[in-house]
Formats: sequence, C-alpha cells, structure tokens
Amino acid sequence: MRSRIPQLRLDELLEELQARIDAARGTRDRVHSLLEAVLSVGRELDLTQALRRIVEAAAVLVDARYAALGIISPDGERLSEFLTVGMTDEEVAGIGPYPTGKGLLGELINHPEALRLGDLSQHRSSYGFPDNHPPMRTFLGVPVRVRDKVFGNLYLTDKRGGEEFDADDESVIATLAVAAGVAIDNARLYEEAQSQQRWLSASGEITRSLLSGSPRGQVVELIAQRAREITGAELADVVVPAADGETLRVELALGGDAAKRAGLVVPREGTLSGAAFTEGAPVTTLDLATDPRLTADPRRAERLGPAVAVPLGRTEGHVDGVLLLVRRAGEAAFTERETGPLLGFAGQAALGLELASRRRDAEQLAMLEDRDRIARDLHDLAIQRLFATGMTLQSAARFIEHPGASDRVLRAVADLDETIKIIRSTIFGLRVREDAAGYGLRARAVKVVEEAQAALGFAPRLSMEGLLDTDVPTEVADHVVAVLGEALSNAVRHACAGRVEVVLQATGTQVVLTVQDDGVGIPEQGRRSGLRNLAERAEGLGGALELTAPPGGGARLVWSAPLGN
Repeated sequence: MRSRIPQLRLDELLEELQARIDAARGTRDRVHSLLEAVLSVGRELDLTQALRRIVEAAAVLVDARYAALGIISPDGERLSEFLTVGMTDEEVAGIGPYPTGKGLLGELINHPEALRLGDLSQHRSSYGFPDNHPPMRTFLGVPVRVRDKVFGNLYLTDKRGGEEFDADDESVIATLAVAAGVAIDNARLYEEAQSQQRWLSASGEITRSLLSGSPRGQVVELIAQRAREITGAELADVVVPAADGETLRVELALGGDAAKRAGLVVPREGTLSGAAFTEGAPVTTLDLATDPRLTADPRRAERLGPAVAVPLGRTEGHVDGVLLLVRRAGEAAFTERETGPLLGFAGQAALGLELASRRRDAEQLAMLEDRDRIARDLHDLAIQRLFATGMTLQSAARFIEHPGASDRVLRAVADLDETIKIIRSTIFGLRVREDAAGYGLRARAVKVVEEAQAALGFAPRLSMEGLLDTDVPTEVADHVVAVLGEALSNAVRHACAGRVEVVLQATGTQVVLTVQDDGVGIPEQGRRSGLRNLAERAEGLGGALELTAPPGGGARLVWSAPLGN
C-alpha cells in the first residue's frame, strides 16, 4: 500500500506537468499566431484590404464564428462602415442594411472600452436581432484607436465549441487592436500620399489645358472629371450663379442622370450647393437623400449618399461657383482628410479659370479696339465712296434718254442707299459695348448661345440676318432673348440633341427666331408650361409660335413678333 502512494503522486505530478506543457505550447502557438496576424496586417498598405485582414485575423485568433469591424463616422455618433466575416453574401443580403451603431454595438461607441459577455442578449443595451440574422450568444468587443482617437470597434461573437471568451481572448484582441491602429494609420498616410500625388497631377493637367487656350467649358469639365475620379464620387456638378442673381444653375453635370441635371436651376436655401455658395466654405452631408437641411435639393430623388460641396474661388467676396461631389448610398462619408486637398485643388482650379477669364477679357478688348478701327474705316472710306458714287449716278441719270437704262441707274442708286444703311447698322453694332447700360440684340443672342454651350456639350450653330440692333425695339429684344434662353434650356433638358441650330432674322416687318435640334422631339406627355409661356409672349406682341417636327427628327421652334415700323 505504501509503495502505491508515491506512484500515485508521481502520476499526478506527471499529469500536472503535461498540462503545463500543453498550456505553454498553446500559449506559444497563440503568441506565434498573434505575431503572424500583426505582421500580416502591418504589411498591407491598401486601407480597404488592411481593414479586411484585421477582421479576418481577429476571428482566427479567438476562434470566433463571426467577426466585424464597425468604423465610426466623423461625427462620432454612428457607424459609417461595417465589415463582416463569417456570413455569406446571401445571408448579409437577407438581413438588410448594415447596422448604424444602435443597441449593443453603440455601447462601445458611447463607452470605448473592452466589453466581454457570456450572453449578449442579457445586456441592458441589447434589443434583439433583425429578421434572418443568425443567433449569437457570446460577445467580445474592443475599440480600435488611431493616434489616441477611436477609429472603430472590433466585434466578435460565438466562440466555437460553445465556450465563452476569456481574459486571454480579450488580451489577444486588444493587442491586435493596437497593431491594427498602427496599420490603419500607415495605410491612411500611404493613401494620402497617393491622393496628394493625384491632386498635383490633376492640377498640372488643368494648368496645361488653360495655358494651351482651351475653352472654359472644356476646362470646367476637366476639373469636375478629375475631382470625381480621385474622390470616387458617383456624380459631379459644377454650379454657378444664375442670371437672376438669386438662384444657382447647373453649368456642368457628370455621372448619374446628367442630362436631367444639366441646366437645372436650384435655390440657395435648402441645397448643399447653396450652403457652400453662401458660406464660401466646404459643406458636407452624410446622406444627401435624407439630410433634413437639404429638402429643396432636386438630387435627393436619385437616392445617393454622402456628398460635399466646395466653393470654386472667391474674388472680391464673391464665390464664382461650387463643385458638388456625391457618392453612392452606403459609401464612406467625405472626411476632413479629403476635403482639405479638394479645397486646395478647387482653389487652384478657380485661380486658373480667373486667369483664363482675364486673358479672354484682354482678347475681347483687343477685338473691340479692332472693331473700332474697322468701324472708322467703313465710315470714313466705304460710306463716303458709296455716297459719292450714288450722287454721280443720280446726276448722270438726268442725261440718259433711254427710259429702261435710266430706271436701272435709279435702282442702282436706291441699292446703294440701302447698302449705306446696312453698313451704318453694322458700324453701330461694332461699336456697341456690353456694359451695365445694356447692349444690342446681336451681342445678347451670342451671349445666350455661348452660355448654353457648356450644358449642351457642344456649340450651337448661330446665324443672324438683318438690322437686329436698330430695327428691333428694346422691349421686343428682351422677349427674343428670353425665348432663345428657354428654347436652348429645353434642348438641354429634354432633347438629348447632338446638333442645335439658331437663326435670328429681322426682315423689316418682323423679327423671327428659329431654333431647331436633331434630338428626340417633343414628348406627348411632357410638361408644356415653358412652351405656353413662349406662346403667350408672342401673342402679347401680336406674333405667333409655331412648333413642328422636321422630317429628319427632332424639333423646330419658330417664334415671331412684328416690329411695328
């Protein structure tokens, strides 16, 4: 009997030693796995891939069936992104939208400390799962900090084997969270460096385009396109002040339903573009479709997500325009790390546009000076010679005995008089200045057509005939300009045209405006309020509006009004 007691003690000691060896081996293996996970996460420079590796590593380290990383939004009140491991795409789709940080998930947002639960349903903040969500019992949550600021939270549930998460699991995940914070910071820095390089490249491209003499519409499109590509936005709009000075007009639209937005007039109040225009500073929203501040924004109907509006330059206290970028619903919100470079890019682009505008003004001044020279030459040389020729022919007609020949000479004199009138009208048109006091119908029509070019994406063809600046009264000219603007706006919004032709004529008895496009024509069920207004303008002047469909397709609008002389 006594001989068996030492044997039993020896067996117990051996068993205890084996248990310690197994525990040491388990600890060694776990430490080795943790080191491998840290190295794997730290090697990744792509932020999206780094976040995915963090979630996968966390699930493996503590043998969790499900794992997720919730990224906290910039306002610190909700989850802006949610990455999951352990569920198939079909299961995720069956559950519905990702959580936004309420209930138990929000507990770590409000109290960023490690949380370990044997049964998560018993926690005071738990209020159940949505439909089709798999059952979960055990829970471990650990915050992930980047430079002492909470970036997000790691959530792990259902430890395999039915066991609860223990203190060692919490310690391992907390260690991984520290390594994850460093990896996220590195990936962010790398991403910022890459982004900065792209912004510099885009700025250089815009500068080269401006110096090469590219038209403003082409440069604006380049600005919007590059900003959209670099930020990963779904759509980009460039908004400028409308003619009334109280609203804003979409000068350029890219992405989404661009044809519908181009030329759209939006109010300043209740829109993101208007807020940036008024404040002269970037304005962001987490969700364009649901933000209660943006009830008047027509883009809400497109059901998009995060958006940012950035002013394009400020000259003498006045914002020249606004660049609006919008991402898809569910994508990451625009952060200060993005709006900073974007604002610098917009400022540099606006400076380039301002320099280009000054250059155009100088070219315009040179052109006007050349017009003055031409006008002087026409008046001092051409008209005097024509007048002298007419006087000579008129005096010579008295000595012509043949009636037919005399009539021909007198008709030639009449033609010379009419030619002198036309030249005088041309001289008057050349000397007209586009100042605050108003300017001629020719110049106003050219300006309206030029403004429509950016929205259409091409230059409409414009031809003008007759004494538009002298024969057409100011009141009638105002109506003509308004009708032309409405007709071109309709072509932008509804026609989907590839060619637009504008013909403006003063026949002596009436002014006739013809606008024809090769688009889809006039929809039968479309809104007719704009056309009704054009008809009322014509009827109020005693004129008419005619709308037809040319044989080749599209629409042809003919608006006319008498001149009353």
